[in-house]
Amino acid sequence: MIFFSDFDGTLTQEGSGLTRDFFEIIDHIHKHGHELVIVSGRSLSWGHFFLTHFPLKACIMEGGGVICYKDERDEIVEEPLVSVEELDRLRHFTTKLKHHYPHVPLSADSFGRLSDRAIEFHLMDEQWVEDVMAFMKQENIHFSKSNVHINFWCGKISKYLGVVHFLHKYRPKVTQNDAWFFGDAPNDESMFELFHNSVGVSNIEKCLHRLNHKPRIILEGEENAGPKGVLNYVKKLC
Repeated sequence: MIFFSDFDGTLTQEGSGLTRDFFEIIDHIHKHGHELVIVSGRSLSWGHFFLTHFPLKACIMEGGGVICYKDERDEIVEEPLVSVEELDRLRHFTTKLKHHYPHVPLSADSFGRLSDRAIEFHLMDEQWVEDVMAFMKQENIHFSKSNVHINFWCGKISKYLGVVHFLHKYRPKVTQNDAWFFGDAPNDESMFELFHNSVGVSNIEKCLHRLNHKPRIILEGEENAGPKGVLNYVKKLC
């Protein structure tokens, strides 16, 4: 089996970051001969961290904008899923954004991002957030708001496109029955639509009303929030 999972709020405990459950999830999946692929809006540099510190073969980072994986020599390879022209346009826009809003709080990991950038919107008041998003619309820049960041990018980037590309190119023999996805937020909705075996950890309950495509399995109770829910369910499967 291959397990795809969102990271923030799914493999991390809200307000607590990495917990023992996260390490146990990785250990359990690896020990039973299966694969975990993290699908996250976090930076490419986080992908390098995952691959160098844990027994993972690949990650899909920056909301689907870049795949990083270990090749046959165990070296990390980066594959951006947007063109060089779009990456250049993103760099130019980021400079323009900082000129218009000098104090915009770009995320601390922005230096390690390739295909997108992120803004720490929780450090901004509501009107400032609205102004920045309006500026992005004016400049034809794509953006999305997760539970931690406003991510913005150029070109076609999504978790859906990233996962489909990864499966077709790198795991073509994986069947629908062998693939699972775990998530907790509206930006996982395309994954819930793509995967028949989709699981929402219990903390997704607060945003279920916003989803047209809900996970097929919705866990309940505090004992199934975030990584606790992932671990409990994975243990039922393997």
